[in-house]
Amino acid sequence: MARRMGRIPLAWCLALSCWGAWADTEDPFMQSPENITGARGIMGTLRCELRIHGEPPEVDWLRDGQTLQMADSTQIQLPLGEDWEDDWKVVSQLRIFSLKPADTGRYQCLVTLGGQTFMSQPGYVGLEGLPYFLKEPEDKAVAANVPFNLSCQAQGPPEPVNLLWLQDAVPLIPTTGHDPQHSLYVPGLNKTSSFSCEAHNAKGITTSRTATITVLPQRPQDLHVVSSQPTEMEVAWTPGLSGIYPLTHCTLQAVLSDDVAGDQLGAPEPPEEPLTLQASVPPYQLQLGKLHPHSLYHIRVSCASSQGSSPWTHWHPVETPEGVPLGPPENVSAMRNGSQALVRWQEPTVPLQGTLLGYRLAYRSQDTPEVLMDVGLKREMTLELRGDGPVTNLTVSVAAYTAAGDGPWSLPVPLEPWRPVSEPPAPAFSWPWWYALLGAIVAAVCVLILAMFLVHRRKKETRYGEVFEPTVERGELVVRYRVRKSYSRRTNEAILNSLGISEELKEKLRDVMVDRHKVALGKTLGEGEFGAVMEGQLNQDDSVLKVAVKTMKIAICTRSELEDFLSEAVCMKEFDHPNVMRLIGVCFQGSEREGFPEPVVILPFMKHGDLHSFLLYSRLGDQPVFLPTQMLVKFMADIASGMEYLSTKRFIHRDLAARNCMLNENMSVCVADFGLSKKIYNGDYYRQGRIAKMPVKWIAIESLADRVYTSKSDVWSFGVTMWEIATRGQTPYPGVENSEIYDYLRQGNRLKQPVDCLDGLYALMFRCWELNPRERPSFTELREDLENTLKALPPAQEPDEILYVNMDEGGGHTEPLGAAGGAEPPAQPDPKDSCSCLTAAEVHPAGRYVLCPSTSPGPSLPADRRAPAPPGQEDGA
Repeated sequence: MARRMGRIPLAWCLALSCWGAWADTEDPFMQSPENITGARGIMGTLRCELRIHGEPPEVDWLRDGQTLQMADSTQIQLPLGEDWEDDWKVVSQLRIFSLKPADTGRYQCLVTLGGQTFMSQPGYVGLEGLPYFLKEPEDKAVAANVPFNLSCQAQGPPEPVNLLWLQDAVPLIPTTGHDPQHSLYVPGLNKTSSFSCEAHNAKGITTSRTATITVLPQRPQDLHVVSSQPTEMEVAWTPGLSGIYPLTHCTLQAVLSDDVAGDQLGAPEPPEEPLTLQASVPPYQLQLGKLHPHSLYHIRVSCASSQGSSPWTHWHPVETPEGVPLGPPENVSAMRNGSQALVRWQEPTVPLQGTLLGYRLAYRSQDTPEVLMDVGLKREMTLELRGDGPVTNLTVSVAAYTAAGDGPWSLPVPLEPWRPVSEPPAPAFSWPWWYALLGAIVAAVCVLILAMFLVHRRKKETRYGEVFEPTVERGELVVRYRVRKSYSRRTNEAILNSLGISEELKEKLRDVMVDRHKVALGKTLGEGEFGAVMEGQLNQDDSVLKVAVKTMKIAICTRSELEDFLSEAVCMKEFDHPNVMRLIGVCFQGSEREGFPEPVVILPFMKHGDLHSFLLYSRLGDQPVFLPTQMLVKFMADIASGMEYLSTKRFIHRDLAARNCMLNENMSVCVADFGLSKKIYNGDYYRQGRIAKMPVKWIAIESLADRVYTSKSDVWSFGVTMWEIATRGQTPYPGVENSEIYDYLRQGNRLKQPVDCLDGLYALMFRCWELNPRERPSFTELREDLENTLKALPPAQEPDEILYVNMDEGGGHTEPLGAAGGAEPPAQPDPKDSCSCLTAAEVHPAGRYVLCPSTSPGPSLPADRRAPAPPGQEDGA
């Protein structure tokens, strides 16, 4: 450069120096940010280019004049050429991952050069797309012919957003003007109906979730007592309206007032087990029996139709009347002492059925008529006998009485002469003397044996076990200890009761609960955005089982999140198929002080990891291995068999892909990862209520359009998974962005036939991508076609063992794929060798495996059987 400058005339030198001084002060921006307008959730990139003379400065980004502190921006510096060694081209990019209303505004780049500040021309980021629901109709149960309200709210941009309500798929209220009907007033229903709302703007229509409004019978009225006896009563009531559904039965509950606690309005709270009776209707009345006399009860009633039960009536107080005592007084005696007779008795031992008001006494003799006397509450009475002569056949009877009347009389007791009774003294000791002596000897021997045992253990035991025992061979003292078992302070039942979950879910979890102390965790096998899978050991009664343990990386903050996680585990417990991942158990870790305990799901350990990593490394590993068509078709047939089972169980997977299929030790594929699966209870489809992050390249076209998922949308995903297997792990739709997938498919485009893929296989997967879901094959047809294809192929040899590089182990050592379960790793290679071939495109999506393409075609493979070209050379996978 210096020599070239030496041959330039002085005038040119002066001109160049002047140009350099001017260049330091001119606008350095070569390109300013462009305008971006898109729908909510898309990813956008803004770009600035600058030409800088000298040391490149840092480029800042502004939004509406305010500096973005936490912006996700990258800056690249490139030299302009040899003639201008100090000139640089600086490219700064700002990435917006998920566009939302807060991201809209005017964006500019700012740079400071030589004490001067320069700003680029502004680029505008706008948000336009289909309406977004802020509030959707919710399911509810209402009484027949009772008014209620439903709410729905959506926003743009673009505005305005108008709402159209639909009842049973029929429009109710047309959109008028620019005032959307956020709240719908329904004057009442007489049958169960569904409601939804459509949000309209200039970009199109979005449909909300469908809310089911269940019509229940009205609360019964006029609950009253028809007749009452001490131990039974008859009650009646008037039923409420029930719409078009006739009442099937009514349920009445009765409870003693002593068993309930009144609230602020005086209505009692029922005990755990009230007396519950069911009555067929009509008539609307019921006989209650086995009641306590003279007792206060509270009763209530509810009537049910095929849609459910009505609300309970308010607790109604009723009281049973008093009854007469059920038995006579006990131990009646009558003795003569001179001219007097002393009569004594005791209170009846049977129920009095009321309040005891007193006793009546009757006596008679052979010569006198019967005499009745009311003696009050006393339990003895002295009778004056007439004359000093003998009284012939005098008998006495006593009866107790309440407000309801007299109870039964005791049997007549004859008058007996006075005989003083002297009670013999009780023996000093009633047992034989040798019983006491034998018991004392046995107790003394037991105490002596226990004391000797404790002294012996004390000499050679610490809190950790036995220590300093002499060895048999050498007589030396060595430290020995015996590990003591430690148990969780809280039982599984106590943990379940503390969660506050529904009784139905709690009952299902009792069969799958595992004690936390029986599970030992090892290294991490894989991580996602919300959870991680770790290697573990489950200590069973007679064996140790190698397992995979699924934990959550984010804390559970609400009971709804906890129930969603546990419901997924319970769903997996019901699965019983060789090609569907089964559940071993569930346990909890953490304590109440940390909020909800963290649930941990225990799954079978899959030796060969996920199918996508297996396929990918067969092409890009250190020793690429050709996977024969027979093995690939076997993988497809296994997945089709597992999905056929799930579809018969009315489950929709919604996230079927090679990354969510696992390979066990027998090289069989198991469908796994049911984090997005849904049980379809009614009908044959599931509508996703809110926008969520979804794997768009695997989703059916109708699911992209209106978020409706069926078993046939899983068939579409299975076709994409077949394409993944046929291409040995390539990414679908190379070169097509996620935001462009829907338009790409709507134009009729589909995935191309992979290299070396059988025509019949491609025709089968192409049928999975039919625009009309009804024209797609079922999983039963897919399984049968794949099994027939597999039978028609000649047998193939098993592939050689595949290796992977595990960068989580701190040295980049290699070990067999699937040996992550704990196999002893081979010798460590040179870290430089394992990292020299790394590029950003070769990192596994889960972040666990770093793949290095081999420099050789592999062990003696023919040219037509070698692995396909690496990503970037063929499809950008």
